[in-house]
Amino acid sequence: MTGTHSDALVSRRVRRLETLLEERGIVAGAALDEVIDAFLSGASPANGARVVAHAWTDPGFRARLLADGTAAVAELGLAAGGVQPQRLRVVENTSHTHNVIVCTLCSCYPIRLLGPSPSWYKSEAYRSRVVREPRAVLEEFGLRLPADTEITVWDSTSETRYMVLPRRPEDTESLTEQDLAALVSRNALIGTAAL
Repeated sequence: MTGTHSDALVSRRVRRLETLLEERGIVAGAALDEVIDAFLSGASPANGARVVAHAWTDPGFRARLLADGTAAVAELGLAAGGVQPQRLRVVENTSHTHNVIVCTLCSCYPIRLLGPSPSWYKSEAYRSRVVREPRAVLEEFGLRLPADTEITVWDSTSETRYMVLPRRPEDTESLTEQDLAALVSRNALIGTAAL
């Protein structure tokens, strides 16, 4: 799962769509590049890490984040969605439950909070297998969970995106929010890693 994955087919389809849009005069190539660049300019897993660190240090924010992720991240000046409005649902890992995110249809993903999605997230192998055999897939990422840990797989859609609130590492009470955010990886925000 963590190896390289060829996105050649998807890339060809995207390029073909771009070409058709340009040929039909719907959008100029330069304008399309500007829109994509603007969309991705603030997209980073550091945003999601900042949200997690704040939730770890502010119980009120944590409760709001779990109740309404979209509104809670807006409190920090962040947006969950992209071009179209999307609902953000944040799911919390506990000592007995572990959450993992997937989009079985394509690769829906909270880009602004997690940065561009990794190639393995978009791969058909991940999208199909994590639903059927999540424990085996997580082990391929190096994440071995106790046998009694319940694993829940959340399927993102074009309307609802998910992000995992990882468990706070032990012995981090003296760390600042900035230091805590530095501990959070993109894979932990997806659920294919633990901290």
